[in-house]
Amino acid sequence: MEYIDYYKVLGVSKNASEKDIKKAYRKMARKYHPDVNPNDATAEKKFKEANEANEVLGDPEKRKKYDKYGKDWEHAEAFEQARQSRQHSRPSGGQQYSGDFGGHDFSDFFESMFGGAGGGGFSQGGQVKFRGQDFNAELRLSLRDAYQTQKQTLTVNGKNIRITIPAGIENGQTIKIKGHGGPGRNGGPKGDLYITFSIENNTPFKRDGSNLYKNIDLDIYTAVLGGEITVDTFDGKAKLKVKPETQNGTTVKLKGKGFPFYKKEGQFGDLLITYTLKTPTNLSAREKELFKELAAIKK
Repeated sequence: MEYIDYYKVLGVSKNASEKDIKKAYRKMARKYHPDVNPNDATAEKKFKEANEANEVLGDPEKRKKYDKYGKDWEHAEAFEQARQSRQHSRPSGGQQYSGDFGGHDFSDFFESMFGGAGGGGFSQGGQVKFRGQDFNAELRLSLRDAYQTQKQTLTVNGKNIRITIPAGIENGQTIKIKGHGGPGRNGGPKGDLYITFSIENNTPFKRDGSNLYKNIDLDIYTAVLGGEITVDTFDGKAKLKVKPETQNGTTVKLKGKGFPFYKKEGQFGDLLITYTLKTPTNLSAREKELFKELAAIKK
């Protein structure tokens, strides 16, 4: 298995914080998502690498193992078990092994020590336990589906798996369903199922994390004189007071009217409304005359 530097994949340093890793992953997921880059094999590869990197570096325990064992981090516990077993059974004076493998030569060391057994420990009969293969799947949801917690049934290798999808799931996000991958060998554990979500947005809202954005037209009369308007939110309507002399491109915030935070029930981001001033058309002769009078006054 080729060594992949997950830090390099996400473009972060080895001492990057969890927040930095999450931010870098979101940026890459948006950039290389298959919906944005259809039929682009290079983008698809980068998207998968970003998901893989986030799955490892985004989990403190996995990250710790990865920092020590590199590409063989999944076999860290098996290695420690096997090494201890080897040390207990080794005659005195035998060669001792210790140290940090830095993510590069662990596989070679494991193979030289146990004859190529890169699996997951030993059974009672002395056979090597092999962990089952991980499965990967993609699940498509609409943005409105992602707004609420969903329960869905997936069929994987002929088996139905009932899963709960928390509200606020993000486009490109991957979750792990433990023990629903391929079967292990010689009593080894099952692999896991990794589900990557593709969120299709067919709404007038733009999503960024838990915030929503929307542009709305504002007539020139309300912009100049002020007033009250009704706008559509993601799940209803809201009234907004427009200040007199509102400028084109003005943005106002509706607190708590955005998208739900992932796995934080009852917490929502904000909705940011940007005004686009709409110039009146098909003016009557009288309306044109009034605008001319107004223009003369302003000179």
